[in-house]
Amino acid sequence: MISADTPPAAQPTILVVDDEPVVLSALKQTLEREGFHVVACASPLKALAILQERDFSVIISDQRMPEMLGLDFLIESRNLRPYASRILVTAVLALPTIVDAINKGEIFRFVAKPWLREELIATVRNAVQRHDLVTHNEALQAETQSLNNKLTEANAALAKQVDDLQRNQQRLDKANRELAESYEHSLELCRRILTTYDPILGGQAKALVEFANRMAATEEFTDSQRHALRTAAWLCDLGLIGVPREMLRAFRAKPDLLTDHERTMLHNHPIYGQTLAALVDGRAEVGEIIRAHHEHFNGTGYPDRLAGEAIPWPARCLAVAVGFVESGLSKAAAIDALLDKSGSAYDPEAVRLFLKVSNLVQLPKQVREIMLHELEAGMVLANGIYSPHGLLLIGEGQALSPGTIMKIRSHNQVTPISQRLLVYS
Repeated sequence: MISADTPPAAQPTILVVDDEPVVLSALKQTLEREGFHVVACASPLKALAILQERDFSVIISDQRMPEMLGLDFLIESRNLRPYASRILVTAVLALPTIVDAINKGEIFRFVAKPWLREELIATVRNAVQRHDLVTHNEALQAETQSLNNKLTEANAALAKQVDDLQRNQQRLDKANRELAESYEHSLELCRRILTTYDPILGGQAKALVEFANRMAATEEFTDSQRHALRTAAWLCDLGLIGVPREMLRAFRAKPDLLTDHERTMLHNHPIYGQTLAALVDGRAEVGEIIRAHHEHFNGTGYPDRLAGEAIPWPARCLAVAVGFVESGLSKAAAIDALLDKSGSAYDPEAVRLFLKVSNLVQLPKQVREIMLHELEAGMVLANGIYSPHGLLLIGEGQALSPGTIMKIRSHNQVTPISQRLLVYS
C-alpha cells in the first residue's frame, strides 16, 4: 500500500520498501510515531517509479526481496535521488555486501535484523541530518559561486558581496563541523561492524583508540600524524572481517597449528584493512599506518617486512598498543612482554612513549619516565643503562653531562637501547 499524503514543508519524508507486509507496517508505524512522514511500498519496482516523481530525505530497503535485492534497488535509487540517505536492512552483514554497498550504493548505514527500535530511530535521525547537510551544503556552494561571479562583474558592490561571502563561509564552517561529527559516526559504525562480526575485535578497537588518543596528545607527532594514528586505531582490524571466525578463534587459541595458507590470510589482513579504510578516510597516511602496524622493528613482521625507520612512526607506536591489547596477558605480564621485545619487534622509543602515557606502571613520586630525545644535562638516572649484552653503560645515580648524552644517543644509533629511561624528578 502506498501513502500519497503530502507532508508538511518541514517534515522529513521517508520511503520504506519491504515485501513483507507485517514488517513494512511495523516500520511505517514506528517512524510515524516519531514525527516522520512515511511512504511505504511493498514493491521495489513501484518504489522506483515513485522516486522518479518525488524526492525523499531517507530511503530504507530490505535486502531480500523477490523482485530485486535491496542493494540493487538502492543503487538504482541513487541514480534517481543522489542526495537521499540510503539505509539497507539485512540479516547478514557479509564482507562482499558491505564493500558493494559502500562502492556502488553509497549506503549511509546498515540496520541488522532483528532491528532495535531505538537504534532504528537514531539511525534514521542521523540519515535525515546527513540529507539536510548535503542539500544545504550544495545550496551554499551554489550561492557562493553566484557571489563570486557577481564580485567579478560588479566591483562597485565589492564590499557588500564580500560581507555576504563571509556569512556564507560561517555557515559552511558550521556544516563542515557537523560533517566532522558524521565522520566520527562512520568510525563508530566500523567498530560496531567489527563487534558484530567478532565481539573481541570490537573491544580491542575501543582499547586501541584510547591508547592512540593518549599517545597522540603528546608532542611526538605532527597534526597529520595525530589524525592518522587515531583513525588507524579505529580501522586497523577492519581487514579481519575477511578472515573466517573459526580461523580467528584458532589463531587466538593455538596459533602454531595454523596452516601456511591460513597464516598467509592472517598476514594479509593489514592489506585488506588498508583497502577498506580508504572507503572511510582516503588520506594515504591512514592506509600506510594500517598496512604497517604489524611490521617489526627488526624486519621480521608482515606484510612487507619493513624495518626500523622505514616503518612510519605512528605505525611503530600503534604496533606497541596492538601488542599490549592483543596479548591476552595480565597487565604486568603484557608490559614485560613489550619490554622483552623492545628493540626486536618494537621500536624502543615507541615502547617508552606507550608506557609513559598509558599510566599502566606506577612509578615512585620522585621518578619519571622519559623518551631518549628528552635527556638533558643535569638529569640523574634512576636506573642503570645497559647494552643488549648486559654491559653497564651508565650507572644508576649518575648525573648526565652533554658528552654522556651524546655517547648514549650514538650508541643507540648503532645498537638500539631497549630498556626504559627513568630519571629522578
